[in-house]
Amino acid sequence: VQLQASGGGLVQPGGSLRLSCTASGFTLAYYEVGWFRQAPGKGREGVSCIGKDDGRPLYGDSVKGRFTISRDDAKNTIYLQMDGLEPEDTAIYFCATPPLSLVSSSCSTQEHHYNFWGQGTQVTVSS
Repeated sequence: VQLQASGGGLVQPGGSLRLSCTASGFTLAYYEVGWFRQAPGKGREGVSCIGKDDGRPLYGDSVKGRFTISRDDAKNTIYLQMDGLEPEDTAIYFCATPPLSLVSSSCSTQEHHYNFWGQGTQVTVSS
């Protein structure tokens, strides 16, 4: 049972990346999913989340209008499309799910809401 984030890499400012969060061993469709990031020397920051059944997504203020979260339950995968990337977006990006008892069609970008975390993927924005 695991979550695996992938799709990170090195990109120039203004560029784009699409991250994927794929579940194995369980059905992601039953869960809301959050994306978080952690930059060197900083705490973990909520980036975005999406509720079960394509519930209304939420975005952190720093990424609104630039990032888009989506889900493909047939592929057991959540995506984070990141456009207009800035050096400040450089971080390790993680996806996470909450306990099943807390799942709803809405979602949260609060770290404490989630208890199952995947390994992260590094995103570096630099010229």
